[in-house]
Amino acid sequence: MVSDRDSFLHGPARSSLEASEPLAPFASPDGLDPQLQMFLQEACSQLCAWFGTANQRSPLPSLRLLPDAFPETEGLGAQHLLDDLQQVMDGAYQPSHPGALAHLDPPPNTASIAAELICAGLNNNLLAEELSPSLSQLERQLCGWFASCLDLPMGSGGVAASGGTLSNLTALVTARHSQGLNAVSDAVVLTSEDAHVSLAKACRVMGLHADALRRIPVDANGCLRLDALQEELNGLASEQRPCLAIVATAGTTVRGAIDPLRAIATLAKTHGTWLHVDGAIGAVFALSGQTRELVAGLGEADSITVNPQKLLGIAKTSSLLLVRDASTLHAAFRTGLPYMEPASVGAHGGEMGLQGSRPAEILKLWLGLRQLGMVGINSLLVKAVARRERLQQCLDVQALDLLSGPLHLLTCVPKNADSNASERWSARLRQGLLDEQIMVSRPQYRGRHHIKVVLGNPHTSDALIDHLGMRINQSSGRSSH
Repeated sequence: MVSDRDSFLHGPARSSLEASEPLAPFASPDGLDPQLQMFLQEACSQLCAWFGTANQRSPLPSLRLLPDAFPETEGLGAQHLLDDLQQVMDGAYQPSHPGALAHLDPPPNTASIAAELICAGLNNNLLAEELSPSLSQLERQLCGWFASCLDLPMGSGGVAASGGTLSNLTALVTARHSQGLNAVSDAVVLTSEDAHVSLAKACRVMGLHADALRRIPVDANGCLRLDALQEELNGLASEQRPCLAIVATAGTTVRGAIDPLRAIATLAKTHGTWLHVDGAIGAVFALSGQTRELVAGLGEADSITVNPQKLLGIAKTSSLLLVRDASTLHAAFRTGLPYMEPASVGAHGGEMGLQGSRPAEILKLWLGLRQLGMVGINSLLVKAVARRERLQQCLDVQALDLLSGPLHLLTCVPKNADSNASERWSARLRQGLLDEQIMVSRPQYRGRHHIKVVLGNPHTSDALIDHLGMRINQSSGRSSH
């Protein structure tokens, strides 16, 4: 018996592909290539079927059978390639499932999916303007728009990067250059103890001393303590060690806490040091008038990382580094591109960050935002916070320790559960929820395993949230068993 899904995937197009000439490895420049068109249509049909059947399996597949990872002696035909693709898709994580609540990976925005295809087909390179004439201009304009929305002044701008880790590294390299610390290996970066691990990577890559990253304690709400930051700054002055940057976090990874941005900015100015805000999770909330106060003070930073991929659903990767003064990027990364024609405006993209060759990922962000509009963006942000508030109201605060900031993340653990009990509880609950097609994560935080729920999935219903809350409450009484 042939299912509707099989019929959809392997209907007339499959027969046409099997009977046709082999798929050419490169599209013809002389006219429409019907084989390529048919191949792309069939691949898109498989993808749409994958989306449309998300509810029929768990967000995390239990079985992952992959085709051979290496090329055959002879190239494969179109249908074999499609079959290989299907096998990979069947074993892939499914962010479109309503129960996908474990991580900061929402379903992809549909316009950005189309833009990804066009991006691949254009194969433009944002290294230099002549290799991406319209897209280089689009990147400059969109970075300028984001900077304005985040209250950075005129003259600000930025560059797209492949993920927040690279954006954070680019920010610290820029800060180091701007403060004349390129040859100073004992410079220090100050951040909270809950800051992202990418900052440790950045310090290693930059060749700083092993103790370069100083982690400041956080308060009961997970926010960087200003008194401890002031004390550390005073200590550095007495040690005569320069502070390369203070890194505040707008949305910590485990609980979504937001550091006191305005107060930290005041300290940074007083001590004459660079302020970078890792807003990979939270900075997008500045795009809505209803949520922008949650991240008040972003505009006082010297640089900001923002990742539209984490909540707006822009297909990966989509990260921006925004800087208060766009010229600081060029100053830090200018090398000269003597094999390229000069840029018509500003600098080439390859001289604005660490990456040289870059795909036109800005196209996904641009088209995705155009599809959403400001009304759609506002709806995504407001509803994500509302889902977190709903789950929080469901949970038993007498039985659970709840950790959350004002965004869309919530983390919990049974009260008085020690390390061993919390590990058993979280593993048992996570597996039980997976059996019900609900996927949560269980990060280690302050010596205990927690259950973490990310409420950024627009497909998640109130009924699912209520059920999840009930299951967490039920499990909390068995934490020590």
